[in-house]
Amino acid sequence: MKVENYTGKEIDNMRIDRVKLATELARRDMTQKRLAELSGVSRATINYVRAGKSCTDEVGQKIAKSLNVDVTEILED
Repeated sequence: MKVENYTGKEIDNMRIDRVKLATELARRDMTQKRLAELSGVSRATINYVRAGKSCTDEVGQKIAKSLNVDVTEILED
Protein backbone atom coordinates (compact mmCIF):
# COMPACT_ATOMS: atom_id res chain seq x y z
CA MET A 1 0.00 0.00 0.00
CA LYS A 2 1.39 3.39 -0.90
CA VAL A 3 0.45 6.57 0.89
CA GLU A 4 1.79 10.10 0.87
CA ASN A 5 3.43 11.56 3.93
CA TYR A 6 3.17 15.23 4.92
CA THR A 7 5.76 16.21 2.30
CA GLY A 8 3.77 14.56 -0.48
CA LYS A 9 6.42 11.87 -0.92
CA GLU A 10 5.08 8.34 -1.41
CA ILE A 11 5.95 5.82 1.27
CA ASP A 12 5.19 2.11 1.49
CA ASN A 13 3.22 0.72 4.41
CA MET A 14 3.01 -2.75 5.87
CA ARG A 15 1.02 -4.41 8.61
CA ILE A 16 2.82 -6.58 11.13
CA ASP A 17 0.80 -9.48 12.52
CA ARG A 18 -0.02 -8.79 16.17
CA VAL A 19 0.13 -12.46 17.18
CA LYS A 20 3.43 -13.08 15.40
CA LEU A 21 4.95 -9.99 17.01
CA ALA A 22 3.73 -11.02 20.47
CA THR A 23 5.09 -14.53 19.90
CA GLU A 24 8.53 -13.24 18.91
CA LEU A 25 8.61 -10.91 21.91
CA ALA A 26 7.65 -13.76 24.26
CA ARG A 27 10.17 -16.13 22.65
CA ARG A 28 12.91 -13.64 23.44
CA ASP A 29 11.48 -12.60 26.81
CA MET A 30 11.54 -9.05 25.45
CA THR A 31 9.32 -6.15 26.45
CA GLN A 32 7.91 -3.59 24.06
CA LYS A 33 10.12 -1.03 25.79
CA ARG A 34 13.24 -3.10 25.06
CA LEU A 35 12.16 -3.62 21.45
CA ALA A 36 11.77 0.14 21.11
CA GLU A 37 15.26 0.68 22.51
CA LEU A 38 16.88 -1.92 20.25
CA SER A 39 15.06 -0.87 17.10
CA GLY A 40 15.29 2.89 17.55
CA VAL A 41 11.52 3.09 17.08
CA SER A 42 9.46 5.00 19.65
CA ARG A 43 7.48 3.07 22.25
CA ALA A 44 4.35 4.77 20.95
CA THR A 45 5.01 3.37 17.47
CA ILE A 46 5.67 -0.10 18.89
CA ASN A 47 2.35 0.10 20.77
CA TYR A 48 0.63 1.30 17.60
CA VAL A 49 2.03 -1.62 15.58
CA ARG A 50 1.22 -4.08 18.37
CA ALA A 51 -2.38 -2.84 18.25
CA GLY A 52 -2.59 -3.94 14.62
CA LYS A 53 -1.99 -0.63 12.89
CA SER A 54 0.15 -0.35 9.78
CA CYS A 55 3.68 1.03 9.78
CA THR A 56 6.21 2.13 7.21
CA ASP A 57 8.51 -0.40 5.60
CA GLU A 58 11.41 1.26 7.41
CA VAL A 59 9.81 0.73 10.82
CA GLY A 60 8.91 -2.86 9.95
CA GLN A 61 12.48 -3.58 8.89
CA LYS A 62 13.87 -2.07 12.11
CA ILE A 63 11.51 -4.16 14.25
CA ALA A 64 12.36 -7.35 12.33
CA LYS A 65 16.09 -6.68 12.57
CA SER A 66 15.82 -6.14 16.33
CA LEU A 67 13.99 -9.46 16.64
CA ASN A 68 16.58 -11.13 14.38
CA VAL A 69 13.93 -12.35 11.93
CA ASP A 70 13.15 -11.64 8.30
CA VAL A 71 10.36 -9.09 8.04
CA THR A 72 8.28 -11.58 6.04
CA GLU A 73 8.11 -13.80 9.13
CA ILE A 74 6.12 -11.19 11.08
CA LEU A 75 3.91 -9.74 8.35
CA GLU A 76 0.19 -10.36 8.24
CA ASP A 77 -0.83 -13.10 5.81
